[in-house]
Amino acid sequence: MHKYESLLPRFLSYVKINTRSNENTNKIPSSKEQVNFLNDLKIQLKSIGLEHVRTNESSGYVFATLPSNINKKVKKIGFISHVDTADFNSENVNPQIIEKYDGNSVIHLGNGEYKLDPKVFPSLKKYNGQTLITTDGNTLLGADDKAGVAEIITSMDYLINHPEIKHGEIEIGFGPDEEIGTGADNFDTKDFGADIAYTVDGGSLGQLQYETFNAASATVDIKGTDVHPAEAKGVMINSALIGMQFNESLPKYERPEVTDGRDGFYFLTNFNGTVDHTKLNYIIRDHDENRFNSRKKYFNKIAEEMNKQFDEPLINVDIKDQYYNMAEVINQDMTVVDLAKQAMNNINIKPDIFPVRGGTDGSKISFMGLPTPNIFAGGENMHGRFEYVSLQTMEKACDLLIEIANLNVKK
Repeated sequence: MHKYESLLPRFLSYVKINTRSNENTNKIPSSKEQVNFLNDLKIQLKSIGLEHVRTNESSGYVFATLPSNINKKVKKIGFISHVDTADFNSENVNPQIIEKYDGNSVIHLGNGEYKLDPKVFPSLKKYNGQTLITTDGNTLLGADDKAGVAEIITSMDYLINHPEIKHGEIEIGFGPDEEIGTGADNFDTKDFGADIAYTVDGGSLGQLQYETFNAASATVDIKGTDVHPAEAKGVMINSALIGMQFNESLPKYERPEVTDGRDGFYFLTNFNGTVDHTKLNYIIRDHDENRFNSRKKYFNKIAEEMNKQFDEPLINVDIKDQYYNMAEVINQDMTVVDLAKQAMNNINIKPDIFPVRGGTDGSKISFMGLPTPNIFAGGENMHGRFEYVSLQTMEKACDLLIEIANLNVKK
């Protein structure tokens, strides 16, 4: 018998609901599917006994409180997850359950067109003897981050039913639109009410992340002159060729496919061009603030230098910062990290601490004054058909949330 009997059925019910976010709208949340799911979660949170369950109107988040069961003042801890899934098919998710996986076998997804092969996905070898939940090959799974949602709710349910486990006040939050980068833009730290918090949105067992990229998006807009090629000499300006030249001016060894660790990069995400008009979309990333700012300056410098060859500027660059490295905030007071590390050690989980080559909602929330590192939820191969998660890792995540809450009382 599993310690958390409701965890697996809760998770399976969540992933079967399409909650994909939509970047082509200004609504908050960005999709009706998310609104419906968040409203359903409110009903569930009330049913297990959480209090002050509400929707924060400015952010679309659903907040709830587990009252303290002790008579002394301790830090209020928050646990946060997002409900949306990434830009991959999320309609008709049909999870497969593989019990007692042997760590070596190929797992055929659905009709077998796609498969999880340990030779291709060596992470599978870690899960010998465990129960895996996979896709059927047609959709993503949605463990990012419905594993986190299920783990938080299951942990709160467990604490409510085991009052012998002492804890202070706990705030929980479920939000929209993390996958399109706007979810935490309007996060209301005052309404949430926590002193320290964790996003439960990481990958494999033991992950504890408090250093993220600094991030910006960049658009390069190029105006050309389109005339008939028979009369083009000295007149035609091919904006698509200028776009290619711009991209080739960026360092070829500073791209995602040839970088890792603390290496930053420029990433061309989209190129849409004709002779008359071309648009390139980039993301710019670096862990170091100075290098991040230098990257943005260099990006603009390329446009400035290239524009000198034309009678008037044809290349326009628009750079927008997206989020910043939350280590800048958390390094000022490592209490929130130390608490999670000690909790992991207490339940025999080896902390796996490394800089995230990306960002979390905690990046933005930390800069709002609420230190919010990221801890594991269990998902592997996220954002696609090869996504899977271990039930045992999800159970360990529940153990960790409960231990964090209890250890906070003992500090």
